[in-house]
Amino acid sequence: MRSPLLLAAAATVLASAAHANEYECLIEARQTVEIRSPVDGLLAEVRVQRGEVVRKGQVVVMLESGPEQAALAIARSRAAMTGPVEAAQARLEFARTKEKRQEELFQQNFVSSSALDEARTERKLAESELRVAKENQTLAELEVQRAEELLRLRTMRSPFEGVVVDRYLDPGEFATTNIKEPVLKLAEIDPLNVEVVLPASMFGKIRKGDAGQVTPETSDRAFPARVSIVDPVIDGASGTFGVRLELRNPRGAIPAGAKCRIRFSK
Repeated sequence: MRSPLLLAAAATVLASAAHANEYECLIEARQTVEIRSPVDGLLAEVRVQRGEVVRKGQVVVMLESGPEQAALAIARSRAAMTGPVEAAQARLEFARTKEKRQEELFQQNFVSSSALDEARTERKLAESELRVAKENQTLAELEVQRAEELLRLRTMRSPFEGVVVDRYLDPGEFATTNIKEPVLKLAEIDPLNVEVVLPASMFGKIRKGDAGQVTPETSDRAFPARVSIVDPVIDGASGTFGVRLELRNPRGAIPAGAKCRIRFSK
């Protein structure tokens, strides 16, 4: 969707084409996201301030997580318990040994068939007990994974390298999953997007990968950019189509939101 500034530019794009083949454009952040809490909880830390640079994966917000940490500790303790499995294995070994002895005695007519049946039943019960013990061990390990995931929800990370545009909540405030109540707003500013509206007469002349020179309103210097998207549809009302360029901004010297002018190399 074109921004209001670009829609306004579409009305004058034909006139701007007369100025040495330059066109009005708008520099925008590559993406802007609002960081919201995936769960309700009290904010323990908001580790960044407005205007601060953040790295991809950096922890920016943490919720209070005492109960979740305790639940994880309990789950890990249960998963580490090997006693039930070891006891079930010992009982099974004893039952197998007893069954074998009873078979030998039965062949020598020293015990009845009922004694042999009893030994076989004990062995089957011991096998079932071992199977249940191992299943419980697996469930305990899965409970650890579940507890880790629940704890992970208490930590929010930056999805990209960028800057903090705004900070809405502070430690001690309550964060919710409400879409209208974000904690932070982040913007990715390297690379930047350059949005330009061109007259229909330029359609087919500008292609993906073409070069352009972008001059922000905040500078007299022109920066190189590359066409990344060419809209395949012309707007019939204005007789224009949109083009997006990618503008590298490794030092953050070019501000997102600035108006600009662009000259294409061809």
